[in-house]
Amino acid sequence: MKETKNITILLAEDDSNLSTVLVDYLDMLGYNVILCKDGNEALEEFQKSHFDLCIFDVMMPKKDGFALAEDIRKKNDEIPIIFLTAKSLKEDRVKGFTIGCDDYIIKPFSTEELSLRIQAILKRCVIRRSIGMNKVTGQHKLGKFIFDPLNMTLLSDNGEKRLTRKESALLKLLIEHRNQIMPRETALKKIWGGNDYFIGRSMDVFIAKLRKYLKEDPNITIVNIHGTGFKFEILGENSDN
Repeated sequence: MKETKNITILLAEDDSNLSTVLVDYLDMLGYNVILCKDGNEALEEFQKSHFDLCIFDVMMPKKDGFALAEDIRKKNDEIPIIFLTAKSLKEDRVKGFTIGCDDYIIKPFSTEELSLRIQAILKRCVIRRSIGMNKVTGQHKLGKFIFDPLNMTLLSDNGEKRLTRKESALLKLLIEHRNQIMPRETALKKIWGGNDYFIGRSMDVFIAKLRKYLKEDPNITIVNIHGTGFKFEILGENSDN
């Protein structure tokens, strides 16, 4: 279990039976688990300690999982978040991915399924950290903006905008496909690690956010290519400066 012994998970779950099962199982796999019974307790714990992964029940007393994740995203854009919920409504799943969760598991679920999803998320995080540490990533001149993917910032005459991890990764991918069609499936698999209806809706929300950030320069467009993907264009330019 050497690959898991240094991984600390923040688990927020108010169901005592389920939380006991999850803590015992994750402990058996070698993870360090801190259990909290409500959202407020989990937020306090997050502020005190270092965690590598969060697993939050959506329906909790005092502060629900969505509100908890929103508070954590204000402090940390990087840490992966998994939601556990008994709800299967499309609106709830879309909201979860829009907040910035990395996965969404519907109850009841098997412990084996949870384990596999944790492994997949942690693997993606390790790859992202490796790229961030070892690859020299230059800044991109985008019309009136300077985009720094390493520091996840978008700079213009009106100031600096701090991007979230997914916003920065999505903009970088669009730039890599500049003046070409970027297939939806490419972004979904590279950034979200999957391709289904709910994740697709989440990506559409992030595309809308990028358009809002970039609207200061009317020469920059992110065009929808119906049924295919998106095309990032800057009028009068064909390559990065």
